[in-house]
Amino acid sequence: MAMPHPLPDPLVERIAERFRALGEPLRIRIVEHLMAGEATVQDLTQALGTSQQNISKHLRVLANASIVGRRRDGSFAYYRIVDAGVTQLCEQVCGTVQQEVAELSAAIRGRR
Repeated sequence: MAMPHPLPDPLVERIAERFRALGEPLRIRIVEHLMAGEATVQDLTQALGTSQQNISKHLRVLANASIVGRRRDGSFAYYRIVDAGVTQLCEQVCGTVQQEVAELSAAIRGRR
């Protein structure tokens, strides 16, 4: 899909909202965990070592930004990534940051 240029203000605002939603380390960890598949708040709490209230708060932000979705199954709510573009973005950014860190580490080792 071709993007209009310049981007309309409402579109710019929505894009910024998504980037803000991803601008918190715990939310990145939640997205990373959900890239492997659906999870409950309890699953995320155990995996990420934080409180249920904290996970729920961050999931609300991600849901409001249309990054994650929720489905009910009995008394459980399962969260999943609903925007495949976010997965691609995370993989791309993580890959470039990992490469940058490796290069910096090699440069530091080379100075010693």
